[in-house]
Amino acid sequence: MSEALPRRLAAVIFASLLQVTAAAAQDRLPPIPPEKDDDAQKKAAAEFLAVRKVPVFGPFEILMRSPELMSAARAMGDHLRFKSAIGNTLSELVILITAREWTQDYEWHVHAPIALKAGIKPEILEAIRDGRRPMGMSEDQEIIYDFCVELHRNRRVADATYERALKKFGESGVVDIAGISGYYVLLAMEMNMSRYPLPAGGKKLPRFPE
Repeated sequence: MSEALPRRLAAVIFASLLQVTAAAAQDRLPPIPPEKDDDAQKKAAAEFLAVRKVPVFGPFEILMRSPELMSAARAMGDHLRFKSAIGNTLSELVILITAREWTQDYEWHVHAPIALKAGIKPEILEAIRDGRRPMGMSEDQEIIYDFCVELHRNRRVADATYERALKKFGESGVVDIAGISGYYVLLAMEMNMSRYPLPAGGKKLPRFPE
């Protein structure tokens, strides 16, 4: 048999593997063109625009496949992100810890600039991004960090950690900290599942060993 045939066969196999890899990297649930929305989706999109003052974006584009879920998630986010008992700055810290724990690139891409603008130090965000416990956190930030990291990694919160958070933020505070964490886990799951893409120029978070 000629050597050319195996080489051609290998080239075909390699090209096929590249195509499979490229397809696997694509967004599994790309945005639905507005003109293809059904009545429930149109209603959900209109409510989103009325409340958020922007069209449906990010993880909510995925959730438009289930418009009732999308509207419920949007309403929950309206409270947890903007009206939580711990305030907007600390809520951004919770969001970024969640994004890091779930290696959710889009969540980090969107919220890191917001956190910086809200007053969280760049070195704190850099440490979280790299998987290190930040130095130089305020007392509030330390409490939030320890509470959230334990909750994500251990699926529990130790008594001492809980008591510190309870003393500082009250019962509504600890409920909202867990609520923000869980809410952004939901969005992270949806985006990781569907391979929601980063915007052009966005940088992925470092991948940690499994």
